[in-house]
Amino acid sequence: MCFSGFGQKTKSAAKKRFKITGTGKVLSAAAGKRHGMIKRSNKFIRNARGTMVLAEPDGKKVIKNFLPNGL
Repeated sequence: MCFSGFGQKTKSAAKKRFKITGTGKVLSAAAGKRHGMIKRSNKFIRNARGTMVLAEPDGKKVIKNFLPNGL
């Protein structure tokens, strides 16, 4: 039996949470918006809308560990 065609699987949870841009950066939703918004500032809520680009080291970890096929 030959296993040369097998590789690391992509994590299904990561497919739903992250997106890789054409330049290789990783986009994700902003953190800290699940509950407790009453104590957050309006500036925080406004800036946390939509998606954000992960920091370079974090993005590399996500791609290496969770999205090896670059979905």
